[in-house]
Amino acid sequence: MKITIYDVAEKAGVSIATVSKVINNTGRISDKTRKKVWSIMEELDYQPSAVASALSGKSTFTIGLTLPDLANPYFAEIARAIEDQGRKHGFNVFMCSTDNDASKEEEYYQLFMKKRVDGIIMVSRDKENVIVKKILNEKVPLVMIAREFFAVPVTSVMVDDYYGGMQAGQHLLEQGHQRIAVIVENLTELGSKERLRGASDAAKEADIAIPESYVIEGGYTLDSGKAAMKQLLMLEQRPTAVFACNDILAIGAIQAVRESGLRVPEDISIVGYDNTILATIVDPPLTTVAQPIKEIGERAVALLVEQIQSKESLRQRVVLMPDLVVRQSTCAIDL
Repeated sequence: MKITIYDVAEKAGVSIATVSKVINNTGRISDKTRKKVWSIMEELDYQPSAVASALSGKSTFTIGLTLPDLANPYFAEIARAIEDQGRKHGFNVFMCSTDNDASKEEEYYQLFMKKRVDGIIMVSRDKENVIVKKILNEKVPLVMIAREFFAVPVTSVMVDDYYGGMQAGQHLLEQGHQRIAVIVENLTELGSKERLRGASDAAKEADIAIPESYVIEGGYTLDSGKAAMKQLLMLEQRPTAVFACNDILAIGAIQAVRESGLRVPEDISIVGYDNTILATIVDPPLTTVAQPIKEIGERAVALLVEQIQSKESLRQRVVLMPDLVVRQSTCAIDL
């Protein structure tokens, strides 16, 4: 027998109007009553009609989420944080992985519009910002993660990548390293540029330069991390330390070092970035710059819900701080 709004109201001891207000997030309802009604709906497995809500112009209680690669533990952990936080606010999260493909971003944008999502959270790899512009033109609430859009006001949740890069560089310098290389993801992206700039400025403060030959564009995969590290190992004067701008690149670099017959960290120290679950299970455990993944998800959802409820799209820029986690993939160099 299908559960109706009448069943929810009766079980919760409130009126049908109160249940409706809770579902549509309208009216003055106490937090206690709101939580009670949501609890009863979960207990009875009551599903409000999203189609009916959409046709009436009301909330569908869905958030669209696009991420570049859900196979990457960093984005998988971000997705989990957003899903958990969305649930707390009464929203279901519709997740899509674009595989760093701008055409897939377009497909998922069209799907989100058909589903009448209430808002979108996204990490975009589209250099032309086509989808971002379309979303803004449709006046759909939008929050961007890990990337800013300067042409038009967009709410964003960022991490201070410059500071993270500086932390990585300073750590290696404190270990006595002077030949420090950097494997970046993509030099056309702000995050990669800022991580590199932070590490370079840390070196400059110690009167050390990172030469161009020590900066390799590695992409996003394990294999590309290995390939970038192999390039560095072929240099006449190889580096004694490498800062890889994500954990996957760092692990690829560790594999390449081992395959060459060298050791981490005794011959080459390696620092990653993100502090995903991979950093704790790789051998040796990875020294890495930890991004506040849970907080990124929480802040992104909170800002999106604020836009949905207020129906305003004022730009807010949240910058969170990363923190270095020292493990066994780095050590002091013997001079």
